[in-house]
Amino acid sequence: MGKLILFQGDSITDGNRYKDKASEWDLNHQIGHAYPYVIAATLGANHPEKRYAFKNRGVSGNRIAQLFGRWKEDTLLLRPDVLSILIGVNDQAEAGSEPQRFERVYRMLLDEALGANPAVKFVLIEPFLLPVGSYRADWPAHYAKMRQYQEATARVAADYGAVFVPLQRKFLALADEFGAAYWLWDGVHPTEAGHGIIAFEWMERARSIL
Repeated sequence: MGKLILFQGDSITDGNRYKDKASEWDLNHQIGHAYPYVIAATLGANHPEKRYAFKNRGVSGNRIAQLFGRWKEDTLLLRPDVLSILIGVNDQAEAGSEPQRFERVYRMLLDEALGANPAVKFVLIEPFLLPVGSYRADWPAHYAKMRQYQEATARVAADYGAVFVPLQRKFLALADEFGAAYWLWDGVHPTEAGHGIIAFEWMERARSIL
């Protein structure tokens, strides 16, 4: 087996994957139908000689505190070579997940991952929003709040030498040209096209560590 690439996050990563132990045999559904599927399909098809292994442990609804709560079982014990994280949209949407705590816990996650495997490489994906659905009303306030979590993610990526995948400016530019709902149907969750954008940006940015 080649490098193990592990995807962590919330519903955007989860992609309705099968989670129960009894279904682990069903390889059609383990990776889900979100951007990890696109990445796994593309890299696996283009580089069979590298024998990449892919696991998805995203869980719908997770904030960073919930991710920390399952970190040992769903990350550390798996010992990934490449650890990809997309988290933050649920933190910005709920009380009690202030940006300072978000950043502090994010650093704890990466410290523990390095303690378990000092050679692990990180890919940190910028959380994102677009003015669709409930986010259309008072969009400047929603965007200003999200910017705090985006900036925290960028700082953590820089401090830990992680690959950083910026997405907000990309989605804003695409929304101006083709409409926001074409990419994020409710302002948060990507359409198939939106997941494609995340996957393509991920593969371009992470190329040097694969």
